[in-house]
Amino acid sequence: MIGRNDACWCGSEKKWKKCHYPALSPTAFSQKELAQQYWKQHHILLKNEEQIKGIRASCKLAAFILDTVCNHAKIGTTTEELNQLAMELHKQAGAIAAPLNYGQPPFPKSICTSLNDVICHGIPNEEPLKKGDILNIDVTCILSGYYGDCSRMIMVGEVSEEKKRVVDVSYECLMQSIAILKPGLPLCEIGEVIEQHAHHKGCSVVYQFVGHGVGIKFHENPQILHHRNQNKLPLAPGMIFTIEPMINAGVAEAVIDSTDQWTARTQDGRASAQWEHTLLITANGYEILTPWQR
Repeated sequence: MIGRNDACWCGSEKKWKKCHYPALSPTAFSQKELAQQYWKQHHILLKNEEQIKGIRASCKLAAFILDTVCNHAKIGTTTEELNQLAMELHKQAGAIAAPLNYGQPPFPKSICTSLNDVICHGIPNEEPLKKGDILNIDVTCILSGYYGDCSRMIMVGEVSEEKKRVVDVSYECLMQSIAILKPGLPLCEIGEVIEQHAHHKGCSVVYQFVGHGVGIKFHENPQILHHRNQNKLPLAPGMIFTIEPMINAGVAEAVIDSTDQWTARTQDGRASAQWEHTLLITANGYEILTPWQR
């Protein structure tokens, strides 16, 4: 929790008591008043109980679809077959696949499948998976108007030491950053934990993509930076967002495919990995809303 004499979360370099105190202190207002403050000042929606219930159900479905699709990712399976399975699972649940036709140009598939050196937004195709591949599968579903978002990695057979390292480090970065979550924690602490661990393990952190608020829309405020930053906005009960650190074995930079305008690959062609949960900040800590199983 920020102290009155600490630097203000807004980056003004003034003491908190001389700047925004107690404007956004998670303990200074009722939940209703706090929600009004966060929306007015930062366009951040603190979810109410009804919204949390709907988002929790969508996240649970997203995790189920993700686990099911991951279980079918075997040698010889194509990522398009995984996409078709995901489409069928959404249909059976009465849900919508959020990525399909999202953005500009419209994303053409229902899930993202990012293989080996692809950092994110990989497009399913007819190429079969082979021994030694690593694959990120990213599922976002809309159920009864609410969004659930998550991703996880698959290692296809025996993989190289470098690929295994980046898969493990990205998972460790996610879980270590989740472990510190609580009301009052400055947002920048998430990126601090991730970058410190990744660098300690000899990896880099992609800075061109971020986590994000989610639930009522696909992408909401706040942005969640996975690298060191100065955003000291305190977490507050009712915030729902993703943490999805993209960790590279080599350089941090991503290059966007000029043809499809979606696929992001590592600049040096080395491996990348990502795991993602949707998180709820509670009165005393956090709740993982996407209960996929590693």
